[in-house]
Amino acid sequence: MKAEVITKIGAEKYLMNISAGKNSIIGDEPAAKGGQEKGFNPLELLASALSSCTTATIKMFADRKEWDVEEVSVKVLFDNETKEGVSQFKKIIEIKGNLTEEQRNILHKTAHACPIQKILTGEIAIESELLP
Repeated sequence: MKAEVITKIGAEKYLMNISAGKNSIIGDEPAAKGGQEKGFNPLELLASALSSCTTATIKMFADRKEWDVEEVSVKVLFDNETKEGVSQFKKIIEIKGNLTEEQRNILHKTAHACPIQKILTGEIAIESELLP
């Protein structure tokens, strides 16, 4: 799994255009950091990656099984200011549909197979290169 994302910022304070292929969204910083709150802040983008991946993982699994899932909602809470110094994500998952308790439990377990969760809980290396 690979991704290429380009983020550009110009003269307007902290307003960013974030693009990947044909898609783009607006990023910004919170007002407390001088931003205008016109788009997702970086922590919200990180949490949204986990939320959207988890939601899609559950729905794809249910579709393959042909289970009656009407809607999947995943709320992600993120805290990087814990006393222990550990960044913590919490996923609150709601699955609507005509499902048995066993199917619901299987879908909940499937949520842990989300590729973004595997990346966030695995070893991460970040390189940086400055162009001339």
